[in-house]
Amino acid sequence: MLDIELIRQDTEYVQDALAVRGTEFNMDKIINLDKQRRDLLKETEGLKAKRNTTSKNIGRMENDEDRSSLVADMRKVGEKISQLDQQVRGTESKLNALMLELPNIPDADTPQGTNDSDNVTIKVFGKENDFNFTPKPHWELGSDLGIIDFERGVKLSGSRFYVLNNAGARLQRALISFMLDLHTRQGYSECYLPFMVKEVNFTTAGQLPKFSDNIYHDVEDDAWFVTTAEVPLTNLHRDEILENDTLPLYYTAYTPCFRREKVTAGKEVRGIKRGHQFDKVEMYALTHPEESYKVLEKMLADAEETCIKLGLRYRVRRLCSGDLGFGSRITYDIEVWAPGCNEWLEVSSVSNCGDFQSRRANTRFRPKKGAKSKYLHTLNGSGLGVPRTLIAVLENNQRQDGTITIPEVLRPWMSGEDSIG
Repeated sequence: MLDIELIRQDTEYVQDALAVRGTEFNMDKIINLDKQRRDLLKETEGLKAKRNTTSKNIGRMENDEDRSSLVADMRKVGEKISQLDQQVRGTESKLNALMLELPNIPDADTPQGTNDSDNVTIKVFGKENDFNFTPKPHWELGSDLGIIDFERGVKLSGSRFYVLNNAGARLQRALISFMLDLHTRQGYSECYLPFMVKEVNFTTAGQLPKFSDNIYHDVEDDAWFVTTAEVPLTNLHRDEILENDTLPLYYTAYTPCFRREKVTAGKEVRGIKRGHQFDKVEMYALTHPEESYKVLEKMLADAEETCIKLGLRYRVRRLCSGDLGFGSRITYDIEVWAPGCNEWLEVSSVSNCGDFQSRRANTRFRPKKGAKSKYLHTLNGSGLGVPRTLIAVLENNQRQDGTITIPEVLRPWMSGEDSIG
């Protein structure tokens, strides 16, 4: 959530800053509701002060008739205060609803653009494998090896579901364990989180109300299936004031992710690239505002190290304003090369959200004892998305005979085996 004080003091700046995202936001309603709310609060506080002063005087009055008259007057004042309090709540509710629709302000280093074609490649690491044969896409490799079963996945759950068998299932589990172990060595604390959370968690993380049609949920139980571990991690310290010396806090967690996103049939959904259910390992940080960009660089490097240790060719792209996530100021995407699909696949987005989420979550820190608390900064990053990483591992390590070389770093979780098939 943006700072209402910033909107109040520099409305034009906020409006222009949000316009580069490609959507116009009219601030007039917000400004008017904010003024209405402050006027109501001022009137309410004045009446409450009057009531308090009069109440003290009533206790000292000797004339019963005068006392009764003032008591009657104060009863009317109390009724007026109740009416005003109700108006304040209604106005705050309308204001909050509008504030929740505003995305974060892009950082000055975020390039302006309208879509992913305007994203900027800032780094390419590794060389493309020199195959002496035409590499197969993972859906052919997986089917031929009997490790990916698309037909039974559809039979069980419908389109864009699949079953991993034998070495396929073990390889996925190996990737998750490898990622979690690596991130804990990098300084992150591992968490096991609920996969279903209450609605407020999604609002705090910035996914509601905007992305409500992308989330699976059980209305009766107020149970919402996580779209990413970022959602519960954002809420771990909701409504808390952290001590200065506890920051930065780093967390990592594995969760399945559930998304209803609708994608038309074609190359984009072929294989296991885009499912309604997929696994992901997340990195998350809470830090001092002045340290957040240093933390961003660390998290980006940590995600890159995951790709490097797996022996994957990758590139880093800085997202443009039109492709930026709702709650992000600046985002780097990491994409790995998949030679069978013949395309770059995004496996990580590493973002600095500034104080956008902490304002929604009311998560603060105290700079020093006795000082006023401040909103901290939050950052998140995939470390990595498992299905597309699995795709890259299969396609980059395939042999001409259709077998797969298992990356050395994954072999401890594969019973020491060095190949599949």
